[in-house]
Amino acid sequence: MRKLNFLTLTLVLILLTLAATAQSTQPAEMADNMRSNGKIYVVIAVILTILGGLIAYVIRLDRKISRLEKDSQ
Repeated sequence: MRKLNFLTLTLVLILLTLAATAQSTQPAEMADNMRSNGKIYVVIAVILTILGGLIAYVIRLDRKISRLEKDSQ
């Protein structure tokens, strides 16, 4: 079951990445401006922090639910 969750998460992340790269047909002026100022790294760090927190929360929640299911049987 755990392996299935990991595979599903990996597949979703790959599909999201492919969808994001497929949309970048024109260079984004805002991204170029932020990159030249060095602010793009702050934006990326914030996004990665939020995603990391969400993933950690889901993993912790899955473990708690699995433990409750095991205890109830």
